Amino acid sequence: MQNHCRKGHGRIETRTYTASSKVDWIVSDRRYPGEQRFTTIKTILKVDLRTEYPDRSTFDTRLYISSAAPDIEKLANGVRGHWGVERMHWLLDVEFKDDLSRYRSGHGAKNMAIMRRFALGLVRANKSARRVKTRRKSAGWNPNYLLELLQLR
Repeated sequence: MQNHCRKGHGRIETRTYTASSKVDWIVSDRRYPGEQRFTTIKTILKVDLRTEYPDRSTFDTRLYISSAAPDIEKLANGVRGHWGVERMHWLLDVEFKDDLSRYRSGHGAKNMAIMRRFALGLVRANKSARRVKTRRKSAGWNPNYLLELLQLR
């Protein structure tokens, strides 16, 4: 078991990680030809997340299966790293409307994906208190702020 505590944005998050290597009860009967079987599961990880806000508290439990050994520190880092990637994809979709893009094939889709990630990196590197969406829009409206984001000023 491992605990991880983080403070920020008016909240305190406490995560408790618990891992088990007792996975022999997990079985899968195929329902159709070619269906994946869970043959490499080595660990089940449970993450209890308690978030305390000034006016309320929330509690959430997440379960993960993994083919990695039951090393809680490595598993916890993997979970946090996974959600970092998911957060980036969420920002690209919500703030940059990535899923609404009409680029589907050829070099245009790859080029625009690179440009969106580059722009997201520039916007996130600026540590102002404003939201990512506000910083992105401000860069379009204010040439001086755009130069600041591009680190040319």
